[in-house]
Order: sequence, then C-alpha cells, then structure tokens
Amino acid sequence: MVEKRYRAETGCAALAAEREDSMVATAPPAERWLLIECRTAWPRSALHALRDAEGPADGRLAAEVARRCGRLGYRPALIRRYGRTDQSVPRRWALVDSRPGHESIRWGDLPSDNHLLEVLGGGAGLGRVSREPIYLVCAHGRHDACCAVRGRPVAAALSAAYPQRTWECSHVGGDRFAANVVVLPHGLFYGHVPASRAVELAKHYDEGLVVPDLFRGSGAFIPPVQAAQHFARAAGHSLAVDDLRPTAARQVAADQWRVDLAAPTGLISVELSIHLDTVDARLTCASTPPAQVRRFEVHTLTTT
Repeated sequence: MVEKRYRAETGCAALAAEREDSMVATAPPAERWLLIECRTAWPRSALHALRDAEGPADGRLAAEVARRCGRLGYRPALIRRYGRTDQSVPRRWALVDSRPGHESIRWGDLPSDNHLLEVLGGGAGLGRVSREPIYLVCAHGRHDACCAVRGRPVAAALSAAYPQRTWECSHVGGDRFAANVVVLPHGLFYGHVPASRAVELAKHYDEGLVVPDLFRGSGAFIPPVQAAQHFARAAGHSLAVDDLRPTAARQVAADQWRVDLAAPTGLISVELSIHLDTVDARLTCASTPPAQVRRFEVHTLTTT
C-alpha cells in the first residue's frame, strides 16, 4: 500500500476550516500542566522522549511520569523554543495551575528527565513563581502534520514579539483546528490561529480579554460550561478572561445542562443541549471517516 503524501490544502485542518467546523467548547480538560523542555526529536507519543539518566528512553520513566501526572491532575506537555536553542542554558520545567482563582506558574531547572519525579513529588522546592504568561503553540508534526505546518509560522510570529513567553509544544488536542495556541496560566485554547493574528491574542490577554472568534474554550472548565460561556459572550456579555465563571452546572437530562454564570450585569442562566453528529470527515490527518463530533445548542439564556 502506497502512503499518500501530505498536502496542506487537503490536511485535516484545511478541510475543517472549509467545512466551518465549530470550535465551540472544544478545549480538552486541563486544570494543571507540567511543561517539560525537550531538545531532542519528539516521538508521536510525547512522553516517550523522556530518557532515564542511566540510558536511552525505554518507556519506564515516561510511564511513571504519566502515572504521577494522572494521580495529581497534571497534563504533561513537551516544550521547546522556536528556532535555535542555546545549549549552554539549562533546560527547564514548569508547573502551571489553571484553576479559577488559583492561576499560577512556577519554573525550575531540569538537570535530567529523572528530576521530573522530584518535581511531581514536591521535592524540587516547586521552583520560582513567574507572573509572565506562557504561549504554547502546538507544532507536534509527528502527531499530525497540520500542527507543524500551521503551528510553526504562528510560533515564529509570537517568538518575534514575545521571545521569553513563547514555546512550541507537543500535542494539545484538536488537530483539525491547527494552528492551536494555549495561553497560560488561564488555560485558554485558541484554534485556526493565523500567524497574522497571533500577537493579537497575546495583546488581548494582557488586557484581560479573550478573542471570541478564535476561542475554543478554557480547559479549566468542563465542555458544558465552555459552551455556556460562548453563548453568553455571543449574546453580548463580557469578554473578560475572569468574568462568566460558573456558580452552578447541572445536568438536568441525558443531553441537557443548565449552567449559571456570574457576570458584572448579574447572574446568567444558560440552558443548553449536547448532540453527537456523525460526519463524513477526517478529524485528524491519520484518521478515516466517518467520525462523531459534539455540538452544543442553546435553548434559553436569561439574566437576573
């Protein structure tokens, strides 16, 4: 069987943009992050790049890091600078908390991949607190070519403006929405980001605002909450990052939710439903159709 050569215009991201696939509430769950600077080639499964101090990567360290991340609620991701890296500078790790009201970033040096076990065990002193945001741009080409082809120009644009804040990262989810950008510590996911608008996202974040037309949602919230926030913003409510936080989220039927959001204008109650649609489409470059996609529908939106 001859493998088809990748073409950007027929990749999963280009086809999703052509179909106008909805990005509403597609941010995957990520309340906490473990960022791991890695300067070697990234395999398809990112953590398999980790190497035991006594030898090459064999999967055991990766499995243990994954196990601890799962237990502690961290989403691990490899990171690297765009372009050439100064090899004389120590590698770094970061722990990020994206939970509402707990947003924080801590950085530390990474002398070896084994050191991650100390970091996850709290033995690394939890590093140094940073107030600088982090911009992650998915450029994990071995996971999906669209991520690298569309992500690297975005990383270049952000790096030119914010070299200390910007990192390329491994797979974050939603390959068909490449280029994908995650803004930390709030865990804001953006999709279909063109290089021409990359700096715009950063500037709006500095102003405490989201950019709604590129916004996939915040990984700190479950999808029904992300959807409720989208519908509230679409109705003209606040674009502030810290507004529209949920005060209640209740599943009232098998496919129906009621979400209450706190807004400067009062309490917003959103009733919505979730549907699974079957589509004749590839959701990643490696997948085959048909596929199922989740769709949200708003029924009522009231302010009290």
